[in-house]
Amino acid sequence: MDTVVIESLEPLIAALQSAGYAVVGPTVKDAAVRMAEISSVEDLPAGVGDVQRPGNYRLAERGDEMLFDFAASPDSAKRFTQPPRQRLFRMRGQTIEEVREKAPRVALLGVRACDLAAIAVQDRVFLGRHPDPTYRRRREALFLIAVNCAVPGGTCFCVSMGTGPKATTGFDLALTELASPHRFTVESGSERGAQIVAAIPHRPADQGDLTAAEEVSRIAATRMGRHVDTEGIQQWLPAAHDSPRWTDVASRCLSCTNCTMVCPTCFCSTVEDITDLTGEVTERSERWDSCFSLDFTELSGQPPVRSSALARYRQWLTHKFATWYDQFGTSGCVGCGRCITWCPTGIDVTEELSAIRDGTGETSCIR
Repeated sequence: MDTVVIESLEPLIAALQSAGYAVVGPTVKDAAVRMAEISSVEDLPAGVGDVQRPGNYRLAERGDEMLFDFAASPDSAKRFTQPPRQRLFRMRGQTIEEVREKAPRVALLGVRACDLAAIAVQDRVFLGRHPDPTYRRRREALFLIAVNCAVPGGTCFCVSMGTGPKATTGFDLALTELASPHRFTVESGSERGAQIVAAIPHRPADQGDLTAAEEVSRIAATRMGRHVDTEGIQQWLPAAHDSPRWTDVASRCLSCTNCTMVCPTCFCSTVEDITDLTGEVTERSERWDSCFSLDFTELSGQPPVRSSALARYRQWLTHKFATWYDQFGTSGCVGCGRCITWCPTGIDVTEELSAIRDGTGETSCIR
């Protein structure tokens, strides 16, 4: 289907709801842009932008009608493909009750190119050699509406990672928001996406629309807040095991796990068993975990393999940017910049990688 133009998102939201999807999109909540269920365009953050720096996030009023002129929010699609907590099974006495919850039909509106790349990374993890049936069900029930990024944040570096700012694959629909007049170009990426477009008012995109949409992505690509030189990173990063920079960054790292919680590709989890007060019912749940947790590498009651913040940070950064290739054939980072923005001490992975590569040990600071 050729690219078309729609004047409003209201018919799109209504069509998705009629098709049985709960529409989840960006909203303003807790002084941040958060993903939540919406019922109409009125729920979207019109005229809201954001300012992101290492260890710093704040909203900013833009004074316009644009709905998606902000960078990556703390929420990613990971919450919908791999929820923070999910029940695995229940035991009632000696009887095991398996849990097979129906995957919710969710239409994610406003997914950025970096997050589409992150979903593809998680697909390699959960649908690879040992497929996870729960992940598969959730993934298949997800309808993805991408919005091509127009305003990268101060911590974004998707261009360095080859993941954005324009969505090229992995979506059902891809929108580009245009101004003067306010409208959206729409590209279908799947048959079900094309069916939704066919059900709503639209017109063919003219050359002016196409040129304006291309310009949005071109300008966004020139406005990245950060840059990473990934040439040869699979070799030089693991080889820097004894770099003095690890000691420097470990002195600033709180091991708080913020970076892994907001990361759209980190997938580590643990299991918890909870028994009710009668002792008759026990439930086992899976929840997000982090390689920054002290007990993450505890084996058979022995002391943790990585007992220092240095060892844990080195493992995380090296795995994310280098050894992930060995496991899954791709980088574990998509350049969304969330780990930089939401680090309480403002640790900047792009700065750390540059210092390690160059063999420097100068201490950074929050900017």
